[in-house]
Amino acid sequence: MILSSIPAHVSQLLQTLRPGQKEISQWQGGLLAVSAVPGAGKSHGMAVGAAIAIARKKLHQQRQLVVVTYSRSAAANIKARIRKYLREMGLPRNGFSVQTLHSLALKVATSHPTAALRWSGENLISEHEQQRLCATCVKEWARSHPQLLERLIQGCDTNPLSDVEHDGRRSALLTDILVKLAQTVIRSARSMALTPNDLRQLSLKLHSQNTAEAEPYPFLEIGADLLELYQHHLAQRGQIDYDEMILAAVQLLEGNPQCRQEWQQRVYAVFEDEAQDSTPLQSRLLQLLAEDSTTKQVNFVRVGDPNQAINSTFTAADPLFFNEFCNQCAQKHAFYTMTQAGRSTPLVIRAANFLVRWSNRFLQNQELPFRSQKIQPVSPTQRQPGENPDPWGKGVEITRPATIFETVRELAARISQVLADHPDASIAVLVRTNRQGEFIADLLRSPSSFNIGTDLAAQGIPILDVSGIERRSQIPKELLDILYFLHCPYSPEAVKAALTVLQERKRIAVQNLDRLAAQPEVFLYPGPLDPPAEEPEFKARQYCQRLLKARLELSLFPLITYCAQELDYDAAELATTDRLICHLAQQEPTQLWQRIYPRWQELVAADRFDAVEMEDLHSRLVRAGQVTIMTMHRAKGLDWDAVFIPFIETKTLSGESWVPANAKFLSPDVEFTEVVRSQLRAHCHGQPPLNWKAAYQKAKEAKIAEEYRLLYVAMTRAKRLLWLAAASQIPFSWQSFDWRGAYQLQKSDSCPLLDRLEKKLKKHAKATPGDR
Repeated sequence: MILSSIPAHVSQLLQTLRPGQKEISQWQGGLLAVSAVPGAGKSHGMAVGAAIAIARKKLHQQRQLVVVTYSRSAAANIKARIRKYLREMGLPRNGFSVQTLHSLALKVATSHPTAALRWSGENLISEHEQQRLCATCVKEWARSHPQLLERLIQGCDTNPLSDVEHDGRRSALLTDILVKLAQTVIRSARSMALTPNDLRQLSLKLHSQNTAEAEPYPFLEIGADLLELYQHHLAQRGQIDYDEMILAAVQLLEGNPQCRQEWQQRVYAVFEDEAQDSTPLQSRLLQLLAEDSTTKQVNFVRVGDPNQAINSTFTAADPLFFNEFCNQCAQKHAFYTMTQAGRSTPLVIRAANFLVRWSNRFLQNQELPFRSQKIQPVSPTQRQPGENPDPWGKGVEITRPATIFETVRELAARISQVLADHPDASIAVLVRTNRQGEFIADLLRSPSSFNIGTDLAAQGIPILDVSGIERRSQIPKELLDILYFLHCPYSPEAVKAALTVLQERKRIAVQNLDRLAAQPEVFLYPGPLDPPAEEPEFKARQYCQRLLKARLELSLFPLITYCAQELDYDAAELATTDRLICHLAQQEPTQLWQRIYPRWQELVAADRFDAVEMEDLHSRLVRAGQVTIMTMHRAKGLDWDAVFIPFIETKTLSGESWVPANAKFLSPDVEFTEVVRSQLRAHCHGQPPLNWKAAYQKAKEAKIAEEYRLLYVAMTRAKRLLWLAAASQIPFSWQSFDWRGAYQLQKSDSCPLLDRLEKKLKKHAKATPGDR
């Protein structure tokens, strides 16, 4: 099919495509990689390219182009676009399929009688249930390895431990540290198709190569044991997880030539979106499907942005994989970039480009955080109305308040000014952690309590704290944890789970929960010989005793309502609690805990309970005239007229590696879960085995690189105004910071980027649009 045979209106559409988008539409087979900057219109380019490929190859129901995305909303969006273009061409709309990765993997894995995967629609393990299964595996492992467990409990101490210290460390290992290790190993190993024996072999290699300095703890071997137990329990229960869907699909295609040929005859090519978030196993599945069964040519188009890879420190995704694919395609002259983006004013573009260049220079002696590519404004001949808009104010504004409280004062004043000048502006405040967002929301909603001179609420400006809304989905689990404690108050696990809920809901102060939960009877009802409790522990005890007293006075359903009120739920959360009670009453109206508890467990495990939403959340995130407060991670894929990014201090960005307080007995300086993740990452990339010191250094470098990429994502959400702030005094720890109680602030330097960026912006204050 040539351009002249395409209808005139489609030819006009093709003429408007930008570099990178155009190459997708011209693709006629083989590998193709496209790296797209933020706001470059990759979804539009992929949709047009897919429609042209379908028309060119006359694809149909039995031979389709498969488009793969990583979310249902993205799938719906690109599907609608492709259908629109095919309809304009006068072509049938059955020559393509848009799938999320996991739905595609499930179809493949269950498509053949010999498939090992058995799918019933009910046997997919939820995230919560997976966490519980990991905890079960940890307990089984501990029973089988008492001596090794004692070695871990002793940690790096040489002196004997008291009973309280021993029990606290044991609780921390069994309920937190080893559970996180299990989740990390399971997620990483299964995404790399590694077996428990593979992990043991890697551990042996490490021991043989590092005889001079042995690993302090055999966490890789422990991870192998936990992975083996996890896989055994999944098989025994007849359950599967998301990784198993993909693994089963790959194993079926690789092990069954007939099935592989059938699928390859049905799939002409695969277009993958957000390829920077793909894992090796996911890529392997898509390459198998994209391979032509006759010519062996792989028809695979991958579009993504490695500079927006922000999930690699807590998932198995890694931008190195997509970068390697881009380099492979570049050698075959099949790599292109989408660099023209119309979202932001040129001043914001300049700031984002400077971040990329400066970070790569600043971190030049380690793994570079960014692929070297610049965002360019859309060329004047192709610029559409609204693209690369004029800036508001200076376009990029940097301020250095004395304290974090002063940061919020300046932020509130600037927001008020922006909305006074532009009442329909969309505004976001993007923070690194939910705790920072809660702080800002509290100060903005209670300005008089904190001497904030600008009262946004009095001006009719609504404030949306997204973290508060997202917590509603956790209500069934939170209340289950509280009620389970009330019925099993002497279970250490139950006490810790309930205290965790109370701490996260800020009903009690942050403290060492493992120590409190290790001896429940001493915590709840201390004797005259027990040492006096400090104030945080005393208040936590009073809270728990008050809940236990209510349990003696109330029947089950009123008790649930009472607990919800004690947790200080808002109106929507209380409505969600009422819905939960109605659901439980329909299932089991007797109000007998023994009969309701297993049904409640099933409800939480299935993770299918819908919280009450007063209105659609997605439409609220970018609403005009509103201040949306959310994390940088949550902001990916969205944009606003004005974006405010506070707290860009060194401790927050690029971040400091830290060891959780309850794990410091293993080492005050090393987080061993990150060591294991780093060792598996090196193995996956074919690198020599890393000893624990080298692995932790690599883990810290990877974290710093991702923090800068996260800042890049946040900065590129802004259309007309980007406001950056770094305070001179900040909390020692945001997690334990009680801004309504007693607190102390400490001095802090700003992120080193800000000094250089400020100088750069002053130097180019009158520069023409775009980078020089």
